[in-house]
Amino acid sequence: MSVIGIDFGNESCYVAVAKAGGIETIANDYSLRATPSCVAFAGRNRVLGVAAKNQQVTNMNNTISGFKRLLGRKYNDPHVQNELRKIPYKVEPRPDGGVGIKVQYQDEECVFSPEQITAMLFTKLKEDAFKELKTQINDCVITVPSFYTNAERQALLDAAGICGLNVLRLMSETTATALSYGFYKQDLPAPEEKARNVIFVDFGHSALQVSACAFHKGKLKMLASCADHVGGRDFDYALANHFSDEFQSKYKIDPRTNKRAFLRLLTEVEKIKKQMSANSTKLPLNIECFMNEIDVHSTMQRPIMEELCAGVLQRIETTMRKLLKDSNLPLEDIHSVEIVGGSTRIPAIKHLIEQIFCKPASTTLNQDEAVSRGAALQCAILSPAVRVREFSCSDVQAYPVLISWEDGTQRNEMKVFEQYHTAPFSRLLTVHRREPLTINVHYEPNSVPYPDPFIGSFHIKDIKPNANGDPQEVKIKVRINQNGIVLVSSATMVEKRESEEPVTPPATANGEQQPASPQGEEAPKTGEPMDIQEDKKKKVVTKSVDLTIDCKTHGFISNELSNYHELEMKMIANDRQEKERIDARNALEEFVYEIRSKIQEDGELSAYVDPDDASKITLQLEDIENWLYEDGENCERAVYKDKLATLRQQTDPIRVRCEEYNGHEQAFNELGQTIQLTYKAVEQYRAQDPKYDHLTETEILNISEAAQKAQKWYEEARSRLVNVRKTQDPPVKVSDIRHENQTLATCTSSVLNRPKPKPPTPPADNNAAKDQPQNGADHSKDQQQQQNQQPDGNQPKDIEDKMDVE
Repeated sequence: MSVIGIDFGNESCYVAVAKAGGIETIANDYSLRATPSCVAFAGRNRVLGVAAKNQQVTNMNNTISGFKRLLGRKYNDPHVQNELRKIPYKVEPRPDGGVGIKVQYQDEECVFSPEQITAMLFTKLKEDAFKELKTQINDCVITVPSFYTNAERQALLDAAGICGLNVLRLMSETTATALSYGFYKQDLPAPEEKARNVIFVDFGHSALQVSACAFHKGKLKMLASCADHVGGRDFDYALANHFSDEFQSKYKIDPRTNKRAFLRLLTEVEKIKKQMSANSTKLPLNIECFMNEIDVHSTMQRPIMEELCAGVLQRIETTMRKLLKDSNLPLEDIHSVEIVGGSTRIPAIKHLIEQIFCKPASTTLNQDEAVSRGAALQCAILSPAVRVREFSCSDVQAYPVLISWEDGTQRNEMKVFEQYHTAPFSRLLTVHRREPLTINVHYEPNSVPYPDPFIGSFHIKDIKPNANGDPQEVKIKVRINQNGIVLVSSATMVEKRESEEPVTPPATANGEQQPASPQGEEAPKTGEPMDIQEDKKKKVVTKSVDLTIDCKTHGFISNELSNYHELEMKMIANDRQEKERIDARNALEEFVYEIRSKIQEDGELSAYVDPDDASKITLQLEDIENWLYEDGENCERAVYKDKLATLRQQTDPIRVRCEEYNGHEQAFNELGQTIQLTYKAVEQYRAQDPKYDHLTETEILNISEAAQKAQKWYEEARSRLVNVRKTQDPPVKVSDIRHENQTLATCTSSVLNRPKPKPPTPPADNNAAKDQPQNGADHSKDQQQQQNQQPDGNQPKDIEDKMDVE
């Protein structure tokens, strides 16, 4: 199993994976690390990622982008209405009040929710990760903006559930960035030392997030986080509106009245904005055939852009100063300011950071991939499939949370979580009730930038009074879970009842129980009749009873989620079938073009087909081509395969003839070379070459006869091909020539490559072996023997006896 981290952005997505060698960002099928957050519908199939982005201008109404800003929202939300003015596709309200995106899919009008569109994008990311890693993708961590509410977080979880992803945690983008920064730092302060405070500025396509984080060794804690719905696209719109006004006065055209023209203008404006980040000179803007066949030209310079975007820069400055106030960090306690996000490359942003925090913007992190890398690290820490050292991440709750409930005619309300409260966290509340209770959870009014502060309504059932009719104690747990979602996670009723237990009297000397006597009275004597009365002590027994909670909150119910998941699986299967159908159609079309060009005059197959046959095949190819662009455009895969098989039956013999005639020369050359080598070996044997002196005359005669037989076959085969036309099948196949060559080569090599026999080894002298000293023997005896050697070579008898004795 592989664990991945997904940075889900408004403009593009990044996927990182945790491996043994570290964190790696995955490339998609276009070898790009960034996958555009685009989903398009083209005819009978879906187009996802880069391919969808490439057709955005031509298929504008069915290409969906910017849907991250619609997740978990209602159609009448002012924020949604503001977004609808910027998107070219059709949106309508759904029966539940949500946002419905209307597209043409499989020749039908379909309406999808933003959660479904997000699930389609996640399907693409999941497939890219599977192709890259060659293993099943299961666990993941997905990053979300720190300002996301319960509704938006639950919507993202639903989207992941639709496409079958198991989300271990929804992680704030700024927290993921902080983890990516701190995990590999070896010089972080110890727990008892003063924390290292770092500011993170994440300025992306559609949002600005600024956070303060305190680091200790193996631990990070978010202190505060501020955000605003302002991003790089606001610079694009400011420039596009400027150019629209200029074109209106200069060329009498207004791109804002034409969605396609304005989309093209935004694309060109984004390019010139990126160029201005590295260039302060005047840059040209040229668009051909922009509107009404008019070419437009203009220029832009960085100071002018900053003047046009003064309002955007002011909002950015306000957000940064708010963070400085909320975090209560003195400027001298800030270690550094780290920047991520594509829009932080704008020089004016870096200047603002230095002006506000009195420190230069640091680019330690990869500005595009830091968030996904942090998510992959968190996924590796949480998943049992990967071993990694622990690094705890403590996030914060962005907004204050209140709960309220009705007590008769009185409404009670209390704050359970302050702004920037640590998350995840649980709070246990105790109430005394006689009857079921409904807890309403909501954000503090005017604390969230959305019209509806509702989080959820939780109805706690099965609450009842005790035996005396008094209210019972109910413990309610309100929790911020690891996904940043606030909920009532459990409720328990504590039942208390009194039970009477007899008090056991002390024992007498004979083991009998002696009843306790009242004070001042004598105990009865033994043997006298008496009445035994036992005192009973009251004991309180408690019992905890788990209560049932019916909740009404954001997100899909289980049945809806299951239906959406089944629909997504059907669309994935349909995409696979459609791809196979299109591949079969393209294969047929490609074959038609290829064969037609080859059998035409001067084509590589023209010499191997009769002119009459070539004309017939050409006419058939034209008929298939016309059919492909008319009635055969939307046929099933089997139809294309059958037509391709029929064409191959007619054209394969021509191709085979071409390959045969073109392969004859090389095959004959190989056979002739083998024959010549065999004759040469025979001549060397006749010349008594030493390397063949181990061969017999019979063996040489055999290979000589084999060479003569092969030469005769060679000459006959050559003669059979002399008068054959190339439009006829050759009487001699290349395989026949190679078979003859292989037969001769096998026969020759078995004789010529036989190794020479080794000469016999002479017998060893046993006596000499005895005289040889053994390993480690003393050589002084040999020296003594040489000194006592007589001139005639005879040794004295006593030495021989001594040698024998020894």
